[in-house]
Amino acid sequence: MRRPPKDTEESARRITRRGLVLGGSMLAFMGVLAGRMRYMQVDQAEEFRLLAEENRINIRLIPPARGLIFDRNGQPVAENIQNYRIVIVREDAGDLDETFAKLRSLVPLSDDDVERALREIRRRSPFVPVTIADQLNWEDVAEVAVNAPALPGVTPEVGLTRHYPLEADFAHVVGYVGPVSDYDLSKLENPDPLLQIPKFQIGKIGLEAKREDQLRGSAGTKRIEVNAGGRVMRELSRQEGQKGADLQLTLDRDLQNFVNARLGSESAAAVVMDVHSGDILAISSAPSFDPNLFVRGISVKDYRALTENDHRPLADKSVQGTYPPGSTFKMVTALAAHEAGVVTAGETIYCGGYKQLGTRRFHCWKRGGHGFVDLHDSLMRSCDVYYYELAERVGVEKISEMAKRLGIGIRHELPMSAVAEGLAPTKAWKEARRQESWMVGDSLNASIGQGFVLASPLQLAVMSARIATGEAISPRLVKSIDSVEQPILTDGPIGLSPTTLQQVRKAMFSVVNSRRGTAYRSRLLPDDMEFAGKTGTSQVRSVVVKNSEVPWEQRDHALFVCFAPYDKPRIAVSVVIEHGGGGSSAAAPVARDIVARALHGDVPPLEVYPAGERAKVAEIFESMPLRSREDGQNGSDRA
Repeated sequence: MRRPPKDTEESARRITRRGLVLGGSMLAFMGVLAGRMRYMQVDQAEEFRLLAEENRINIRLIPPARGLIFDRNGQPVAENIQNYRIVIVREDAGDLDETFAKLRSLVPLSDDDVERALREIRRRSPFVPVTIADQLNWEDVAEVAVNAPALPGVTPEVGLTRHYPLEADFAHVVGYVGPVSDYDLSKLENPDPLLQIPKFQIGKIGLEAKREDQLRGSAGTKRIEVNAGGRVMRELSRQEGQKGADLQLTLDRDLQNFVNARLGSESAAAVVMDVHSGDILAISSAPSFDPNLFVRGISVKDYRALTENDHRPLADKSVQGTYPPGSTFKMVTALAAHEAGVVTAGETIYCGGYKQLGTRRFHCWKRGGHGFVDLHDSLMRSCDVYYYELAERVGVEKISEMAKRLGIGIRHELPMSAVAEGLAPTKAWKEARRQESWMVGDSLNASIGQGFVLASPLQLAVMSARIATGEAISPRLVKSIDSVEQPILTDGPIGLSPTTLQQVRKAMFSVVNSRRGTAYRSRLLPDDMEFAGKTGTSQVRSVVVKNSEVPWEQRDHALFVCFAPYDKPRIAVSVVIEHGGGGSSAAAPVARDIVARALHGDVPPLEVYPAGERAKVAEIFESMPLRSREDGQNGSDRA
């Protein structure tokens, strides 16, 4: 018998091997397919059965925890607290009238609460949970949970709500949150799905609004199983969202409280700024308000009390308010004229009580005049005529340029609501805004911080810091975000003659520490607390009448700016008291106490004050509602 050729034999073996490989592959594929079918039919049978039976698995968003806000020392300024609430899903609820009737027998719901909830339910998609009641106590929530089988679509929940433990102290800075409104949604092109959750809280004003995207975080999701009656049976899975970023402010909680308490019931504002870093250590607007009222839903009575108050507690005077800076602006005019070379530091100008310009007299505040004054005396004694003369020589353009170099007439970018730009007017500005030509008299008015010039307390603090250091430092409010330090903002030196700056500083020192200075009564005694400043009084009426003879709203504004200590400046302070009268009598003592508190690190001892001032200071401190450091409650931290 003939054997097949070797090549035929080899070919047959190759075919056999291929068949085995192919068969094995097919068997393996069939095995994987069978395993997958078993996994879906046996292991996942329950889940697919639920999915097939009337869509009984719902997916709901989990609101993230809002980022926290702390002061520069890590003390909480805005926090989240537990909030017990009841929500309802319309598509699972069945007869709404019956459900609400049962609910009202368990928890306190007014007719207004029910009407509001029904209105919200009609506006939302059927699957969106709507909050019926929140801020409930544990007993009410437990009562609803026990009766859950009789309340289809109703679920008790534990969520988080915003709380401001320091109440009014940080109201204008941090602002407050509130439920998302249709107006909020209308401002967004692609709103976050989170914002569709009824009563979801977002920032309304202040830092809460300006840093909303960072504080909000991102949503999580949960898959829940419900029965045919709409009752939640169990949670199948959960994916947590991303918590909002934590912000640390540059503000000092205790200093902020002291400044608020020192301003008291005045309509006023004050700013304390680190002259080297630009950190805002305290920024206060008085009177203030409790932001927690808005989080919970402010009553008509409470809101009317705020809006009808003539001291305007809702307005943030520290950054929104702009005022004629009065004589605190004289440093700007002096620096502009001396840098331009139209006057020298030792040159004297005669003040006879007024300056004649055509047929009009521009009066000095001292009717009899100051006689011959130079730069130092003009600032120390606040002579107006000296600055009228400088303005006529140097012109408004250079004055405006110097004002902006020192921080007035520009908007400082802080995450606060409606930060004002102020106004350092020019000829072009008046032509464009008023369709009038600039007059020399306008320059004279501007030279002493009147006329068209406007500045906010924040800008006046920046001006003082730049004069103190010669550096173009800018204010900073947020120190770090999730522990990442934020940059210090500075454009380097402001480019002014060190000699001229030092002459201005010396004159400001004499304002406070010379017997002839306008703020001599507001000095501090220790060498390491000596400070330099400038008083200002800005008119709000054209007729010259004593402040005591006119109503409060027609009295002059009182201003004071300063830096301290004089030899090694650390802080700059500005104070504006609306209709306070004179800067030396109303604003300077407030600034003095703030300086003493900031430098001492606590409520200052009476020994730092002149003997004749101590009784008055003691009385003021005794009446101030200072918080204790331990728990943030009202108390005294004077040991």
